[in-house]
Amino acid sequence: MAKVFEKTKMLTDVPFHYCPGCTHGIIHRLVAECIEELGMQDKAVGVAPVGCAVFAYNYFDCDMMEAAHGRAPAVATGIKRACPDDLVFTYQGDGDLASIGTAEIVHAAARGEKITTIFVNNAIYGMTGGQMAPTTLVGQVTTTSPYGRNAETQGMPVKMAEMLATLDGAYYIERTSVHNVPNIVKTKKAIKKAFQYQMEGKGFSIVEILSTCPTNWGLSPVEALKWLEDNMIPQYPLGVTKEGR
Repeated sequence: MAKVFEKTKMLTDVPFHYCPGCTHGIIHRLVAECIEELGMQDKAVGVAPVGCAVFAYNYFDCDMMEAAHGRAPAVATGIKRACPDDLVFTYQGDGDLASIGTAEIVHAAARGEKITTIFVNNAIYGMTGGQMAPTTLVGQVTTTSPYGRNAETQGMPVKMAEMLATLDGAYYIERTSVHNVPNIVKTKKAIKKAFQYQMEGKGFSIVEILSTCPTNWGLSPVEALKWLEDNMIPQYPLGVTKEGR
């Protein structure tokens, strides 16, 4: 029988710990496939965050470092400068990157560090119990905004891709989604392009990926995919926000 699919060798056989319907697993596979297809298995170094993906070092079959909360870009900067020929990436959620790690990601981009960030935006703090994140939508109910996010008292959602695109050091920034197959395909292309630009020494790259959190959104996996499409994409439009300098 002809083999039609084979799991990438860049993922270990450790079962994912993610909740049913969580799209972290899809994103892990896309990152792993891109590294393998680029022939960088032995030169890839990932930096895991604090958050739902804290155990990413168990899943990617490459050298991995664990960073303090929000500090993954700083750790990645040190690795890349010490090993400039390695493919160095951070894998971060919106609480890790857009809240406690805002300074690190902004200044890594401003310096034009030759690293790639995979930014998973599910508009909520996942691991810690569903609190409001910087990316939480106006009106969205969380454990710390039980009546919905109030723009008057809690501000507006932070659009990281647009914000980072204003920095001269950033080379490639794209926002994608994994709520259906066509967008999963587009996400893989974006991740591969970001890695290729890093390998070419172009500068800082980041792919922001809209993702679901069925558990903390209080929805079924299917409902969560629909909620992302109907609510997150209008707030966070898909597409390239910067390419080149």
